[in-house]
Amino acid sequence: MIKTLVKELVLRKDEFTNDFIETIYLGGGTPSLLSIDEIQLLTDTIYQNYKVINDPEITLEANPDDLTVEKIQQLVNSPISRLSIGIQSFFDEDLKAMNRAHTALEAKRSLKQASLYFDNITIDLIYGIPNMSIEHWKQNIRTAIDIGVHHISSYALTVEPKTALESFIRQGKYPKLSEELALEHFNTLMEETEKEGFVQYEISNFGKPGYFSKHNTSYWLGKKYLGIGPSAHSFDGKFRSWNISNNIKYIKAIAAGILPKEDEELTLNDRFNETIMTGLRTIWGVSMSEVEQNFGISYKEHLVKKSGKFIEQGLLFMDAECEKSDVLKTTNKGKFLCDGIASEIFMI
Repeated sequence: MIKTLVKELVLRKDEFTNDFIETIYLGGGTPSLLSIDEIQLLTDTIYQNYKVINDPEITLEANPDDLTVEKIQQLVNSPISRLSIGIQSFFDEDLKAMNRAHTALEAKRSLKQASLYFDNITIDLIYGIPNMSIEHWKQNIRTAIDIGVHHISSYALTVEPKTALESFIRQGKYPKLSEELALEHFNTLMEETEKEGFVQYEISNFGKPGYFSKHNTSYWLGKKYLGIGPSAHSFDGKFRSWNISNNIKYIKAIAAGILPKEDEELTLNDRFNETIMTGLRTIWGVSMSEVEQNFGISYKEHLVKKSGKFIEQGLLFMDAECEKSDVLKTTNKGKFLCDGIASEIFMI
């Protein structure tokens, strides 16, 4: 698989001939299982075949149970500059409900150890877990902050089909999810992180100044990106592509010099809808003048008309303090409902 990833990187280098690589993200699986030599091989291949800026953000996703002291010390001497650790919760009962492999003790131990060597660390926390009290949720947030984390990504618990959690709920062994509880947790998260100087720069992402994810921010701002590996997605501004998900078929195709991917050209409506969806989720909002410039006057008029009722309801507002005074943003009240609001503004 590693050799195949290397070959795909070489095969696709012409797609980025005129572009600089600003961020590298090793994720979408369990890349913390990679050896340091394998990580070095992948990053060396990028540097040899692409133009890379000085001091790029290079992130590695890691499971707490993979981050032994030895592994962390090895990573310090690798190209990795940022860790994304899938903590989810600091309580065993939550981790068991989510069928996570690590324990609460491993979560705390790995994070404390990683913090000794890495300054730029983000963790994932899950809210909306049934039976989780507000105090219990505050302890999760406080534990992360006390250890010294500068960035938190937090998402509501969802029930995926054919998972242990779905089976437990169906059998009545576990409570059903509550949107009211998730909203309480979300509001608590906003309050607690704001007290500590975190900025909610995207609905699910909270970072102290200087610690925003450059990689994820590039997605939200509509920048071009290249995805390598099975199921990986790529985007060049107008076309989206995705690799085949089957590992064996992926390896065989790349070995034959064939890129096993499908392409889709985004329509003007698609691109407008993505601008609305991503823009409203961020602190940068959606500029009315940029909508008119990029999509035409009819799209701006559509946006003005559709957003009106949400402005009246206190869910959206026009931020007159921005450099561009026509920027549409989501209020704190509207943040939890952001995706639903965006979908009602979409151009169908």
